[in-house]
Amino acid sequence: MRYSRFFIPTLREVPAEAEVVSHKLMLRAGMIKKLASGIYSYLPLGLMVIRKVEDVVRRCMNEAGAIELLMPSVQPAELWKESGRWNYYGKELLRIKDRHDRDFCYGPTHEEVITDIIRSYISSYKNLPINLYQIQNKFRDEVRPRFGLMRGREFSMKDAYSFDIDDAGANLSYEKMYKAYCAVFEACGLKYKVVEADSGAIGGSFSHEFMVLAETGEDFVISCDSCNYSANLEKAICVNDHKKSGEELLPSEDVATPKAKTVEEVAAFLGMPAEKIVKTMIVRVDEKLVGIMVRGDHEMNEAKVKNYFNASVVELASHAEIEEATGGPLGYSGPVGIKVPVYGDYAVAAMANYCVGANLRETHTININHGRDFEFADVDDFRNANPGDTCCKCGGKYVITKGIEVGHIFKLGTKYSASMNATYLDKEGKRQPFIMGCYGIGVTRVAASAIEQNHDEKGIVWPVQLAPFKAVVTPLSVKEEDVVKNAEAIYNILNNMGLEPLLDDRDERAGVKFNDAELIGIPVRITVGKKTLERGCVEVTVRKTGVTEEVPVAECAHRVKDLLAELSGQI
Repeated sequence: MRYSRFFIPTLREVPAEAEVVSHKLMLRAGMIKKLASGIYSYLPLGLMVIRKVEDVVRRCMNEAGAIELLMPSVQPAELWKESGRWNYYGKELLRIKDRHDRDFCYGPTHEEVITDIIRSYISSYKNLPINLYQIQNKFRDEVRPRFGLMRGREFSMKDAYSFDIDDAGANLSYEKMYKAYCAVFEACGLKYKVVEADSGAIGGSFSHEFMVLAETGEDFVISCDSCNYSANLEKAICVNDHKKSGEELLPSEDVATPKAKTVEEVAAFLGMPAEKIVKTMIVRVDEKLVGIMVRGDHEMNEAKVKNYFNASVVELASHAEIEEATGGPLGYSGPVGIKVPVYGDYAVAAMANYCVGANLRETHTININHGRDFEFADVDDFRNANPGDTCCKCGGKYVITKGIEVGHIFKLGTKYSASMNATYLDKEGKRQPFIMGCYGIGVTRVAASAIEQNHDEKGIVWPVQLAPFKAVVTPLSVKEEDVVKNAEAIYNILNNMGLEPLLDDRDERAGVKFNDAELIGIPVRITVGKKTLERGCVEVTVRKTGVTEEVPVAECAHRVKDLLAELSGQI
C-alpha cells in the first residue's frame, strides 16, 4: 500500500472529546470518526486492526471446534418475552417498532436467537455437543457512552453459544472456550488476567472475565498476594472475619451536623474516623424498598445485593421514596424507626457505638447499636472488596490492579432452554433442556485495549500481531531517483514476503513522515536516504525500543522479517 493513495487522516492536536489514551490516539491516528454519542465510523486504518483481531479470534474459535454463522442484528420481541428478558434487560436494550407496529430490538447479544435456531433443528442427543459463533455488530444503549471504542453503544463482538446434554459436557465446552480465549489474547500479544465474575444480565451459574491489564483501565481486578485467586470488583468475596467489638454500649444521642452530609464531612465535623460512620442506603430491589448498611469507608456492591435477593433490578430509591421510607430528607437516612427492613454488611455487624443518619435534616445519631436500637433483617456480604482485605481462598491479602474487560464466558445452564422450551431427546427418549454456555469477546474493545497497554508519548506501539502495517518504508526524498528506486525495491520485496509494508511516498519532510509512522505505531521503519545509500545501507528502526541500525540494502528485508519475528515472540 502506498501512503499517497491510502486514507489516513491524522490529526496533530488531541480532540477535546477524547478522554482516555486509546480514544485520543485512535482519533489522532485517523482510525475512527465519531458519528453520534458512542457510535463511530471505522476508518481504513482502524478497520485493518479490527480485521486483524477478527482473524485471530476466528482462527482460535475454529481450532476449538466452534462453527461460524451470522444472525440478524434486529430481533423480534417475542423471543425476548419467551426468555423473560424483554422487561428484565432494562434501558440498555434499544427497542424499536416496524411499520406494522410490531416490537423488535437491536440485539445487544443473541442468546434467544441462537436458542431458537437450535430448538428448530436439533432434537436428538446424537447431534450434541455443538458450539456456534458469530462476529457481528451489537448495540447497547449505554447511559454514559465514553472513552471511544472502550464504552461505545455500537460495537463489534464475537459471541459463541454451546449446547450440551449434561453438566459434564457443558463444563468441557466451557473449558475449551476458556483455553481458546487464553489463546486469543496471547496471539494478540496482550498481557491479561482471568478473573471470576458476576454473570449480570446474561445470567447463569458462573462466569469468568478476561482482563487486559492497563493502568488506564476503568475496571478493578482483585487478586490475592499469596494464591491465584482473582475476581472482578463485583464478584470478589469479602470474608466475614471482622472481630466483634467488645466496647461497652453507650447511650445514643442526636447531634447537629450543620452543612455536613457526606461521610467525609460528617467525619471531619465530629472528629471521628470514617469507619465509625455507617451509611444507610435505601435501595429499590425489584418492587420493594430495603435499607443496606455499609461502613463509611466501604462502598455498597449492587451486584451482591442483586444476587442476595435474586433480583432483576437494584437501584437507589428516588428522593420521594427515601422520604416516605425514612420520614427524613435525602442524605440523612438511618436505620432507626424506618418503614423498610434493614440489612447489614458483615463489617457493620461487628461494630458498636457507631454514627448513622438521624432521619432529620443536618442531624446524625452517635452511639447507635443494632440489637438495641434496631434489628437487622439479615447480615451478609454487601460491599466492594478493598486492598488488604482477607482472601476468601487462602487467608492472604487482596491487592487491586486496573484492567479492561475484553472477554467474558458464562455457564448458562438451562436459563434460556427451559424458558424457551428448547429440548432434545436423550438416550431413553425423554425430553431434556439443553445445557448452554455463552462466550463473548469485544473485538473493537480488544483493539482499543491494545493501545491502552501499548503506547508512549509519540503515539501507538502496536503489537506486531495487530499492527495495520508491520513495516513502513520511508524514502527521505521523493525527488532523489536512487532513493526512490531503492525504496520501491525494498517495498516490493517486503510485500512479496507477506510482511504487510506501507510505502510512504508522500512529498513531505522527513519529520512529518517519522511523526506519522510513530503515531500510527508501525512496528518497524526502514529509512532510505542518500547518505546511507552511499554506504550501501538503509536505516532500520524498531518502534517499540527506538533502536536504529544500519543494514545493507541486500539484507534489509530479511533483517526486517527477523525483527518482526522477535517482536511477536515467535523466535
